[in-house]
Amino acid sequence: MKNELFLKAPLTINWAINNSCNFTCRHCYSRNDSAEELDARTLCSCIEKVANAGVFSVNFGGGEPLLRADLLAIAEFAANKGLRVSMNSNGYLIDGEMAVRLKGAGFSKVGISIDSHLPGVHDRFRGVKGSHKRAVSALLHLQEAGIRTSISTVICRFNHTEIDALIEFALRHKVDQLNFHNFKCSGLGLAHKDELDLTPEEWREFYRKALQAKQGVKGLDLSLDDPIIASLGLSSDNKPVKGSVCGKLSLNIKSNGDVTPCGFIPIVIGNITRDDLKEIWLKSPVLEKMRNKQPTGKCVRCSDYSECLGGCSARALALTGDINSPDPHCWL
Repeated sequence: MKNELFLKAPLTINWAINNSCNFTCRHCYSRNDSAEELDARTLCSCIEKVANAGVFSVNFGGGEPLLRADLLAIAEFAANKGLRVSMNSNGYLIDGEMAVRLKGAGFSKVGISIDSHLPGVHDRFRGVKGSHKRAVSALLHLQEAGIRTSISTVICRFNHTEIDALIEFALRHKVDQLNFHNFKCSGLGLAHKDELDLTPEEWREFYRKALQAKQGVKGLDLSLDDPIIASLGLSSDNKPVKGSVCGKLSLNIKSNGDVTPCGFIPIVIGNITRDDLKEIWLKSPVLEKMRNKQPTGKCVRCSDYSECLGGCSARALALTGDINSPDPHCWL
């Protein structure tokens, strides 16, 4: 099924510049990734290739990107090449001085991972005592430095009924955006699926309430990134693409330069150190399949398929081995 919009280059590159992390999150998709990291010189050369290809923004992740000693120099290089630079972080290493240095390096936005308004719940999930307090402090330091902030919350078993409390928490800490990320089944997320994931019926109830909350909240961008919301009657007419954005608006690059459709789909479609990004973007058979998904199973008869396109391709692949399979979270 063809999408109306086709970009000549990815809008965003999500770039995992390292795999090391100071946390032990139970849902981590990269913990077991043993790929080597590119050195700074090679990485900057690749960033220049990305900028020349027409990419608009780069979002650094990991691992925890601040564990990479040359992060600031790499970010400054990217910003000087005209890329909008952002980052996802657990916030543990961001004090006032670091926030100022991040601003100076060109970071326009930093997302902090906070999975509960309750410190003890967050700390247990992330595996580090005191991590909630440090994350909240990081938000304040970043805002004082003039960097836009967001909170990223992975919705799972222990927080899916806390929508109002999570929104109130985000408003109180004056972030621009609150991202409710649907639980993926990659890496440790798959290993702990039975413990952390919701049933399809619970996902339906969560999204029903989250959409109600989104309509009522003011002063906060509440982001819901799951295509299966279309089954609740939410049209994607105001969105640039239908279904998942992976491989349509964005790509993922791993620490060793391997290019994948997204961080949760471990299918290598090239390597930025040796391959031309536009060549990958325009000619990858994997991306072609993702952009032209075909309904299978219950999706064949579903009236919402033209909107959700089968839901999350990463979940379908992880649990069935086929990106065209119906999203296992789908409640229909």
